[in-house]
Amino acid sequence: MIKMKKLFALFFCLTGFMISVNAVTGNPVANPSAIVTSNYMRFTVLTPEIIRIERSTLKKFEDRASFVVINRNLPVPSFTTKEEDGYLTITTDKLTLRYKVGSDPSTNDPCSPNLQITMSGNGENVVWYPGKKDPYNLKGTARTLDNAEGDVRSWLEDGLVSRSGWAVIDEQKARNDGSYSLMFDGSDGVDWVAQRQDPNSMDMYFMGYGHDYKKALYDFTQIAGKIPLPPQYVFGYWYSKYQRYSEQDLRGIVSDIKTNNIPMDVLVIDMDWHKDGYNNSTSETQWTGWTWNNALFPDPQGFISWLHQQNLKTTLNLHPADGVGQYEDHFTDLANDLNMPTNQTIPWNIENKNFYKAFFKDILRPHENMGIDFWWLDWQQWMIAKNEPKLGNTFWLNHVFFNDKKLQGKDRPLIFHRWGGLGNHRYQIGFSGDTFSTFPTLGFETYFTATAANVGYGYWSHDIGGHQQPGANNPELYLRWIQYGVFSPILRTHATNASNIERRIWKYDNFPLMRQAIELRYALIPYIYTYARYSYDTGISLCRPMYYDYPEAEEAYTFDGEYMFGNDMLVAPVCKSDNGNATVDQTVWLPEGKWYEVATGTTLQGNQVVTRPFTREQIPYYYREGAVIPLYTPIRHLNNRPDTLIIQFAPGAQGEFSLYEDENNNSNYEQGSYTFTKITQSTTDNISTYTVNPRTGSFAGMPSTRSFRFEMLDKNNPVSVKVNGVDVPYTYDQDKRTITVDVINKSYDNIPVNVVINNN
Repeated sequence: MIKMKKLFALFFCLTGFMISVNAVTGNPVANPSAIVTSNYMRFTVLTPEIIRIERSTLKKFEDRASFVVINRNLPVPSFTTKEEDGYLTITTDKLTLRYKVGSDPSTNDPCSPNLQITMSGNGENVVWYPGKKDPYNLKGTARTLDNAEGDVRSWLEDGLVSRSGWAVIDEQKARNDGSYSLMFDGSDGVDWVAQRQDPNSMDMYFMGYGHDYKKALYDFTQIAGKIPLPPQYVFGYWYSKYQRYSEQDLRGIVSDIKTNNIPMDVLVIDMDWHKDGYNNSTSETQWTGWTWNNALFPDPQGFISWLHQQNLKTTLNLHPADGVGQYEDHFTDLANDLNMPTNQTIPWNIENKNFYKAFFKDILRPHENMGIDFWWLDWQQWMIAKNEPKLGNTFWLNHVFFNDKKLQGKDRPLIFHRWGGLGNHRYQIGFSGDTFSTFPTLGFETYFTATAANVGYGYWSHDIGGHQQPGANNPELYLRWIQYGVFSPILRTHATNASNIERRIWKYDNFPLMRQAIELRYALIPYIYTYARYSYDTGISLCRPMYYDYPEAEEAYTFDGEYMFGNDMLVAPVCKSDNGNATVDQTVWLPEGKWYEVATGTTLQGNQVVTRPFTREQIPYYYREGAVIPLYTPIRHLNNRPDTLIIQFAPGAQGEFSLYEDENNNSNYEQGSYTFTKITQSTTDNISTYTVNPRTGSFAGMPSTRSFRFEMLDKNNPVSVKVNGVDVPYTYDQDKRTITVDVINKSYDNIPVNVVINNN
């Protein structure tokens, strides 16, 4: 007998970006119409491509959220079921599951599997069964790159996409750190860790998306939660170095940065901020500490207030493992709140809800009230919690710290931390750890960052310049690392506490080129921030592998040192030395279409591999044919929105971009406080039209008027230029082949801004 299930379709579209049901908190209980049970087995059809497979001999199936999957109440896709000749068959538009009733899939015989799923891929059927190995998984990411030198892709966990066309989320399989995906018990309104009702159960999610990698990741965020939108300031420049800086030292660094006209938004204060355990004979600081070292920071409140006056955000580095000692400020308050003795160290026990509440109230909240903007969780100790079986410390720290910030309801929640396994995409930003400062390591980071998109982990922050440096400072290497940082999720220079390492860019002879790169980063902010919103809406990270867009092109897999930066830029960072020559050759695969090489102003034909020379000043990045790229005019921080928006139009018959803006550092964007501005270009019969359309939506503090600078790239000198039907002056740069048109103080809420060019 065949039972037809009701088909639900849910599509959202807003100015070209997909918008989905808010699954940040989610509903972990699936629609009963999506569930098929067979004795000890339960199957849940979540999408045409995702089927949850459970087995419990205790018949204790989990309807609670897990560390990975927090939402199962999706629109039920169309599917059929039938039971015949001892087999249960479930068929969707994409998959066919066949299960031998009464059998245990964990004892599958690969030659005659008792549970298998068949899907169509590239014209042939692909068969999966539990335990099947996949040699073509495209990988995800790793907890840390500590001590990485060169290519260490063998460290990476499996990801959610594969050239085989399928991937599996196995919630009962140990993670790389030995922990497991446990459950959340939200019975009292707080998502807290809980063990599974049946610890010996099977619980896995089969994902059969073929090579539609983008849809796989979008659907993953429907069941596992969205990738939160970070506050805008994180996309600016962070200064950081592990060094025993005093307050006066850091004031001097900030002053030097301002004097040298370097844009900056975040000052990182590493672990020497706290007192206790400092050994004068060895010059070592105890890793764990919660109280300001007044010898270095005599007036912490005044210093933090001063940083904010300089338009800077700040974070403190934490290593929580050693608990809270008697010498810490507010120790007695914490001991009393926990009913513990006041004559001994309080051990670290974040897996205990009472400890969490008291610790945050007594120890962390005073610092947050002082103005600390977010925490850097630099955990490096034991992997598994001591008081909760199978619980990974890294994941749990990230979950607790991020959600505590969220519950406060102040600024947009943010933490800076290490990867704790699948599900950590809900907690940004990632700290990749202590790499070696070499060109091969830089080259690996380009692959590593893009590949992390395969698990939705789109916000890695690397130690720009490298952490450990084997020799003298290398100005060329540092420059190329910064240039890569321009086109990475977070631009944070950093290094270890070593006198031979210099991270103050103004101390280098090639400082103007380093500053120029940071200025480019700030110019790109409206593009970057728009794609941060795109990531929230779609599950597609800012930096992503080439095979998302070109899954059937072999070059998309082999040229893994290049990547897409948003939808309209291809980046291929230089990760090798020019050996003292004027240029270095960079070999780049350009996909189909045309690509505008920004460094040279040259339009190149795609569908070919090219080798191009680049000076140290130049960065190999390309605009897609017809791309519309919004840029900021020069700014020194992101607290203010520039009055003028530069819009660059790459050569092409047509193209569009939907500029996203919001209030930058609160959660109102989740409730609709934002705007999109659609910007288009088109050419017909030698007439080109460039349009800034009326924006849609609203948010507090949005500009009432704005000036625009239209820059048409790789163009001939035009016959005429009109703005909204009126002839206007323009400039033409013969060398750069660029037409520039300025539109001053224009209100564009109701009437579009139209620039029409009559071309030669």
